[in-house]
Amino acid sequence: MTDKDSHWLEQFHNYLSAERQLSPLTCRNYLFELKRIQSLRDGFSLLTANRDELQQALARLHRKGLSPRSIALSLSALRQFYDFLLRENVLAASPARSLKTPKQHKTLPKNMDADGVSALLDMQGDEPLLLRDHAIMELFYSSGLRLAELASLDRVDLSLANREVKVMGKGGKERIVPVGSKASLALEAWLSVRGTFPCQDDALFVAQSGARLSHRSIQSRLAKWGALQGTGVRVHPHKLRHSFATHMLESSGDLRAVQELLGHANLATTQIYTSLDFQHLARVYDDAHPRAKKGSK
Repeated sequence: MTDKDSHWLEQFHNYLSAERQLSPLTCRNYLFELKRIQSLRDGFSLLTANRDELQQALARLHRKGLSPRSIALSLSALRQFYDFLLRENVLAASPARSLKTPKQHKTLPKNMDADGVSALLDMQGDEPLLLRDHAIMELFYSSGLRLAELASLDRVDLSLANREVKVMGKGGKERIVPVGSKASLALEAWLSVRGTFPCQDDALFVAQSGARLSHRSIQSRLAKWGALQGTGVRVHPHKLRHSFATHMLESSGDLRAVQELLGHANLATTQIYTSLDFQHLARVYDDAHPRAKKGSK
């Protein structure tokens, strides 16, 4: 890698994190993919590479056994990088525009059925940790949040009066998401005991130490409850998010509403759950979500 390559990779990283406000993980993934491509051949420079050289690099990754999904991420990183170089007037044209990747088959994310979710969320007790974990899982399933979105919530983001939560999604995009009645009750119960922990800031969910609950802690707590409640599957945040999306679509058939609830920028991302295509939001949520109905028990 040349010094010039290193300089522009660093500038690209700064652009992704500061201007695009992408997550640290996404920024690291893009840089990893670009550096992996550069490492395929001694003296290879992204700044001088042409379209054929880049296509050969992707083919080499394929021969190494990388999945179509991984190679698609490599291509995305290349396109983003060259678009950035065009923006900075470093290049006059992007050599990555017409690159091709192996076709990947979209698979429906695995989810729990409604009975399985109900069994998971049938948690008895009033211990603070149980109430906190119950509120976390109810909110994941109620509102379809990503792990990073839920972990970053502050108390001020939640309005129990309006039964809604303000979420900061990918790329710094803010959205308001409904909170079902079951989740509202669980959150109210958690907030009634949250003060027993030595809270260090306004984080909605805190550890026993009082610090904001980490991503890893949330994941491990969900896995623990999945085993304790006898679900027979490994429970994690994305499984509850996928279950939320699938159950909403099964009940409503409203793809665009679910797209908005999930915070997907493109409808095509939501279409992995179904082939349907329909219309509207809060009414659909209240009518369709298994744990949103006020009369549900």
